[in-house]
Amino acid sequence: MTWQGDIRELEERLEGLRLERGVPLAPLTTFRIGGPADLLVRPRTPEQLVCAIAAARALQIPHFLLGRGANILVGDRGFRGLVIRCELQEIDFLDGTRVRAAAGVETFPDLIQATVSRGLGGLHHFVGIPSTVGGALWQNLHFLSPAPDRERTVFIEEVLESAELFTKEGERRTVGVDYFQFGYDKSILQHRMDVVLSATFRLEPTPKEELRRVIRDNLAWRDERHPDLWLYPCVGSIFRKIEGIGAGRLIDECGLKGRVHGSAEIFHKHANIIVNLGGATATEVLYLIDLARTTVLDKTGHELVPEIALVGEF
Repeated sequence: MTWQGDIRELEERLEGLRLERGVPLAPLTTFRIGGPADLLVRPRTPEQLVCAIAAARALQIPHFLLGRGANILVGDRGFRGLVIRCELQEIDFLDGTRVRAAAGVETFPDLIQATVSRGLGGLHHFVGIPSTVGGALWQNLHFLSPAPDRERTVFIEEVLESAELFTKEGERRTVGVDYFQFGYDKSILQHRMDVVLSATFRLEPTPKEELRRVIRDNLAWRDERHPDLWLYPCVGSIFRKIEGIGAGRLIDECGLKGRVHGSAEIFHKHANIIVNLGGATATEVLYLIDLARTTVLDKTGHELVPEIALVGEF
């Protein structure tokens, strides 16, 4: 461990939360890549999450909030400071159409399974996408629905009613959907140090068989284009969407699909995805990211912009 802060004072402020040291982060991400965190806590209630965030802020400890670890690349040297692994898991059905889910609940399968079993539609579009509720709001989780004659991108903002936050000012506050200033892969959470504690979604009563049909169609569509995370750990799309062109199409046209560096590969089915073939390092992934960016820029004039977050030391 290299962080040199006052561990004893941090432990006192955590009020009984167990502080772990030197925890490997690779198993906590979908990429299965990354070195150790100096310190890690696993809050399981809103009060514990608020306590951990407040302690890190008060002591000016570098900190990072980790959910499913689905849209990040952690550096090979790990994270210097405190990683807060959000493990809040509560799901409450408030009435016939509204459900409140804690920030650490996985949208798939947990939240989707719970809502579909009650015949509630809206979240079922996001089947197969690894994310927690907090992460879904952070990036405005979305999915390109493949339904014939009505293909469109579905966003989590469409079913979000409100959310409880721990704001950067240190207050617990409930906000509406407009607060988030959602865009494609964007929300205000990327620019403010607000932390999601829970989110409330308003859903639509829908026949269960219709929900299951959409789920089957969406999973089949994903299976044709996306890697199985058990076989090919990854974070999904590496680069932001280029309207009307597609980042993956540009990379493919430059002849980079299937390119391997070390144990990382530009996925042979989808050129905007880099996969871990087993034991890949963050350095190897960054090499392929830089290769794709420079090659596409040189050959097409288009600039690829990464949509994943880089965390820690590389």
